[in-house]
This record gives sequence, structure tokens and C-alpha cells, in this order.
Amino acid sequence: MKKLLQINPVIRTNTSTGRIMQEIGELAMANGWDSYIAYSGGRDGIKPCKSKLLPVGGKLDVAVHGLWTRLTDRHGLASWGATRKFIQEIETLKPDVIHIHNIHGYFLNFKMLFEYLEKADIPVIWTVHDCWLYTGHCYYYSSVGCDKWQTGCGNCPQQKAFPTSWFLDCSRQNFKDKDKAFNSIKDKLTIVPVSEWIRGEMSHSFLKDCRYQVIHNGIDLDVFDVQSDDKAVREKYNLGNKKIILGLASIWCREKGWDDFVEMSRMLDEDEVIVMVGVSEEQQKMLPENIVAIRRTENVRQLAELYSAATAFVNPTWQDNYPTVNLEAIACGTPVVTYRTGGSVEAVTEGTGFIVEQGDIKGLLEAVRTVAERGKVQYTAKCRAHALANFRKEERYADYLKLYESITTR
Repeated sequence: MKKLLQINPVIRTNTSTGRIMQEIGELAMANGWDSYIAYSGGRDGIKPCKSKLLPVGGKLDVAVHGLWTRLTDRHGLASWGATRKFIQEIETLKPDVIHIHNIHGYFLNFKMLFEYLEKADIPVIWTVHDCWLYTGHCYYYSSVGCDKWQTGCGNCPQQKAFPTSWFLDCSRQNFKDKDKAFNSIKDKLTIVPVSEWIRGEMSHSFLKDCRYQVIHNGIDLDVFDVQSDDKAVREKYNLGNKKIILGLASIWCREKGWDDFVEMSRMLDEDEVIVMVGVSEEQQKMLPENIVAIRRTENVRQLAELYSAATAFVNPTWQDNYPTVNLEAIACGTPVVTYRTGGSVEAVTEGTGFIVEQGDIKGLLEAVRTVAERGKVQYTAKCRAHALANFRKEERYADYLKLYESITTR
């Protein structure tokens, strides 16, 4: 029986990468594979998961790696002992395919890992969920308009952004180290961007000569479906008959549109309300009264009910690859209004939403009001049909199985 090993810092199902990884593992097992998942043992704790789990390091490892990053700007180059032990586990396991999602997250040493992978006879797939693997520091650069990743980085404008460095800027050396490490396995590496946008970006990166295959994210269309009755949602959150402008993020920040929603709240009519999901306890205290804050939830049925109840789902993201929240909203029959940002626009078509330019908060609100004036019912069937034709997780993840089979039979 073939063995699949996936790697990602988190396995939580309320994060897109965690859910995608678990669902790929489940489909692999249904097709005769053994599925293993390596994750940061210091971040998640044990969560329900059908794949066999390989925790990497612990809380102390994460703390040391985090401090190392803050002091040296050498993220991904600590966790020496945890990585050495993990490599020994790979040697014992002998997987047929290693599928990387993210290796940034204070739990792995990428130099050590790729020195091993260079010598090992194991094909590697790397799904590109963000830009960290080809930049010298940041995991997105769109919001600051930086293109230094094309020429070698240095003098990083996002030194203080994740992964934060307090004092040093080692982005140029980080860039060189990633170039050397990741290209060392170019002959056995297949890179899988989840959007056409990031595939285009990477054609200008130091990984431009690698093998590529775009595979879009998929979602569970049995869970994310149109919920016919929004009465319970409106009563639970005291929304009355107001038009609901829904936003959702796993972590709210300026780049995800936090400031834009706060500014939009000043433009609302009395019959309109913003609902933001994923808000922390501290952030909730900072929001105006006409924004309803909901804490992060792993209850996907609750999310489907919120999506379905909304007049429109608004995603004012300033940096994104291929956000699954857009897919989930459309699958629940709710049109998406988003900025023209990265791959955020790729799931939105005529009849399933609106695209406005970055920073045009008034344009976002006008698009929501257009949906309300025309009647959301005019969009629901088109949204659902588009989701059924394009977003089925079984079809998207089957593309991974085909890729696994192709690279293990070469």
C-alpha cells in the first residue's frame, strides 16, 4: 500500500490549509493509500483527524523558533532537534510521496529538511497557498506593492510583518538560502499553485524553471449548500430584517480588510449591518455597534447558515491567493463582492458577484446594495450552479491523486 505524507503547521479544520490537507488525506485513503500528516506539535494539540498524525516538536520548540525569528530574521532555520527527529521518522516511514503545504510556522528547519530530500528518492509536491517559499521574508507582498522578490530581496518593507523580525533584515540571505534549498530538488519537485495568479507570479521567481500544475481548491458542497431558512441566524444575532454584509477571516488584520469594514460601517443605512466572523475577544471591543462580531468557529454548518443568510459576502482582501471563503459563499447561494486582488477574483463570474478596485469601499457597498435591489434570489441559482460545476472537492482532490499516481510510476 502506497504511503502519502503531508506537511503543514496546523491541522485545524477552521483553517483552509488544515481542512484541505485532511480532506486530501481522506480521499487518498478511500483510494487505497495510507495517509500521514506531519504538523506542529506545539500549536494544535490533537484534533479529530482520520490520517495518522506525526507531531513535529512541541511548545518549547515553537517558542524558541519564534524568538529566533524575532531576533535574527531567520525564520524557518531553527527547530534543529525537531527537524532531525522528523527526518528520522520519514526514513522509518518511507513515504511514496511527500506533499508539502506550508513549512513556515515555527516548526521546521527548511535547510535540514531539503538537504535530506535532495538525497532521498522521494517525489515531492508543494501546494502553494501563499508566497513565502519564493520571497526573502514575507508571505504576501501585494499590499505594499513590493517586487524585490524578483531580484533577490533586501531592505524588506515588511520586516515587522509576519514572520516578524525586531532588529535585523536578513531577507537577502533568506532569499539565497531558499533558492539553493528548494531548487536542489527541482528534478523531483512538482509545484501546485492553487490559482492562476500565483502561477503567473512564480514565473518571475527563482522557481520559474520547476514543473507546475495548477489545482484549484475544492470544498464540501454537501456541507456548503443553500440553507432555506435564515430565521434562526437572524434571531440568534439579533439582526432583524436588516441586509447582512458578511465578512469572514481566520485572523482579522488590515490586509484582510479590517480597516475597510470599520470604514464601511460609517456609511451604512439603518437597515444594513456588517457581520464579521473570526473576530478575537480583544478585537470585538474595538468594533462599532453596527458591526456584529462572531468568534472563530469550527462548526461548518454554522458557517453555511451565515453564508446563506447574508445579502452578500464581502471580501475586501488586500492580499490573497485563492480564498476558499469565496467558494463557500457562492456554494451557499450568496454572491461575492471582492477587491481585484491576486487570485480572489478567480472564483467570481458574472452572475455570482462583483469585483471592485482595491480601496474602493464605497464601491463594495454599492455592489451589496445592487444585490439587495435586484433581489438576492436573482443570484442564488447561478451561484449554486457555478459551485457545482467548479468547486467539488472530490474533483479537485482527485487531481492530486492523479498527480500522486503519475509521479510514483515514472
